[in-house]
Amino acid sequence: MFNHIMIGTNDIAKSKAFYEKVLAVLGGRNAIDNTSASGHQRAIFIHDGNTFMLTQPIDGEAATCANGMTIGFKCDSPEQVKELHDVAVANGATSIEGPPGPRDAGQLGTMHLSYFRDLDGHKICGIHREA
Repeated sequence: MFNHIMIGTNDIAKSKAFYEKVLAVLGGRNAIDNTSASGHQRAIFIHDGNTFMLTQPIDGEAATCANGMTIGFKCDSPEQVKELHDVAVANGATSIEGPPGPRDAGQLGTMHLSYFRDLDGHKICGIHREA
C-alpha cells in the first residue's frame, strides 16, 4: 500500500546522522544523499523494500511534526524494539509513552512497543507483534 514515508527536518545533516544510527538497529544501511530538482537536500534510506526519507521543506518554512501522526518501524523481536528505542535516546531522542515493553492491544493481541520523539519532534514507534 505504501511507497515511502518522507518527513521534514530543520537540520538534514544532524537528522541523517541520527537515523543512520537508529535504523542500523533494523539492518538499514547509510542514507543516500539526494538533491531535489528544487535544490533541497534529502537523505534516503532504503531497506527491505521500504523507503524512508528526510527532506528540507520545499516551501522554505520550518519543518514541523504532524499532530496525531506516528511512524512505526517493524522490529524482528521484543529485544529489537528496546534496542531501537535505546539507540534513539542515546543519540538525542526523547522517550515518550512509558518504557519499551509488551502492551495488550485487545483483539490485536500482544504487541511489544517503544515510542520516542526524534530530533525534530516526530513521533516514532518500534513495534513487534507476537504471532
